[in-house]
Amino acid sequence: MNLSDQKTIDADRYSVFAALLDPEVLKVCVPGCQEMSGSAEQGFEATVVQKVGPVKATFKGAVFLSNMAAPESLTISGEGKGGAAGFAKGGAQVRLEAQGDKTILHYEVDAKVGGKLAQLGSRIIDGFAKKMADQFFSNFQQALGGAEPVEAATDAPVKKGWFGRQKKV
Repeated sequence: MNLSDQKTIDADRYSVFAALLDPEVLKVCVPGCQEMSGSAEQGFEATVVQKVGPVKATFKGAVFLSNMAAPESLTISGEGKGGAAGFAKGGAQVRLEAQGDKTILHYEVDAKVGGKLAQLGSRIIDGFAKKMADQFFSNFQQALGGAEPVEAATDAPVKKGWFGRQKKV
């Protein structure tokens, strides 16, 4: 599964690059992250709990940063094992582009799974991988002062619609 997108962040490239190396920032941004330790030089170890379709698993894995060219780009790669659920591995090429006092973070993600997870089918896996990547980079954008989510930015009252979804009135 390949995915590419970009996010605009209200911070300079040096601050954004430094945040990508900070385990505390990464822990907050990785969806389902329970623990994160390590350093950018040695790599990070993480514990992440996720549900993919009907399979819920705790993944223990490692994340490594390479090809670091501060403050322009880096490569994030990692692999996690979820016991009987299988494994997930992948990476992201991240490029930072200055735009005034803001930074445009460009990313290209590649992900693979195996074991029971792979048996769920590519539609479920691709959708999950896209959701995880989007969630991580959106969380990162918000952690560094990105745009507010649309729902939070408006003062319109919110009601629950059919199927428990929120809708504006």
